[in-house]
Amino acid sequence: MGKRLLALLAGLAIIVAITTSGGYLWLQRYLDTPLPITTTVSVEIRQGSTMSQVANLMAEQTGLRYPRAFTLWTRYTGMDTAVRAGEFELLPGMTPRTALAWLLEGPFVQYPVAFIEGTTVRDALTTLWSSPKLLPTLQGRSDAQILAALNSSRDSLEGLLFPDTYFYTAGATDLSIVRRAARQLDEVLAQEWDLRAANLPYASPYEALIMSSIIEKESGSYSEREDIAGVFVRRLQSGMRLQSDPTVIYGIGASYDGNIRRVDLETTTPYNTYRIDGLPPSPIALTGRDAIHASLHPKEGSFLYFVARGDGGHVFSSTLEEHNAAVRRYQLEQRPQ
Repeated sequence: MGKRLLALLAGLAIIVAITTSGGYLWLQRYLDTPLPITTTVSVEIRQGSTMSQVANLMAEQTGLRYPRAFTLWTRYTGMDTAVRAGEFELLPGMTPRTALAWLLEGPFVQYPVAFIEGTTVRDALTTLWSSPKLLPTLQGRSDAQILAALNSSRDSLEGLLFPDTYFYTAGATDLSIVRRAARQLDEVLAQEWDLRAANLPYASPYEALIMSSIIEKESGSYSEREDIAGVFVRRLQSGMRLQSDPTVIYGIGASYDGNIRRVDLETTTPYNTYRIDGLPPSPIALTGRDAIHASLHPKEGSFLYFVARGDGGHVFSSTLEEHNAAVRRYQLEQRPQ
């Protein structure tokens, strides 16, 4: 007798048993008996899987008994065609009945990936590509190619992703997350731009984004961001150069070794704000809403200078004489020559 015929006869026998009173009671006990798992078990169902394949997978990973009976029950109740592809977590105490409901209607397993304020877009992409269960479609592409995939007209990808934690399910593409982060940046920037203060020296929201990235890198204290914004805005308005160390560091690039030397300050790059007028050509980091808000709501006053105290805060000055005194007091180590 062939194996297929034996399987068919076995299935018919189970159906007959189920339709009897004793068989019905057995089935209910079977469906309501907890699965033999003591910890959360992840079950990943592939696209196009049949309920028979799902039952066998559950038998392997959760110890589900009688997967054939499980399959026939779902077929008898019409639930065998509702299989969803995805990754699910089955919890201790779940029964075959509740596990099936979870697979059919419960949430998918989600994974987080975090983009951090003040890091570069390449840092963000490196984090993205090291995330589990993610399908890399952008890895190895240049910034220009990624910008094309985003349908962006910008010349630089830097700063165009909003720093936040994004959740995704197994099999999501890196492009889908990059698109979400770019869209969120556009939304936040537009919202803040609409509520901006008057008389700001920005020709566009993008220029405000560039400024916000400098503020993000300069500030270790949320409470000082509008003060720092005020200094930089007044410098732009008065024709002074920004003279921001983080922009110099960004222009040095991968060769930066932790020290800014005099030669670095004297070397003209598009990002050396000691040598160029106005803003650099692009953001220098990912920037959050607080820094964007600060760039568009600078604190009024007369401060034109600031120097780090060494504790995360800054000393602000209105005159060069005051600033030089603060530099002598708080910066005990001179820049390497």
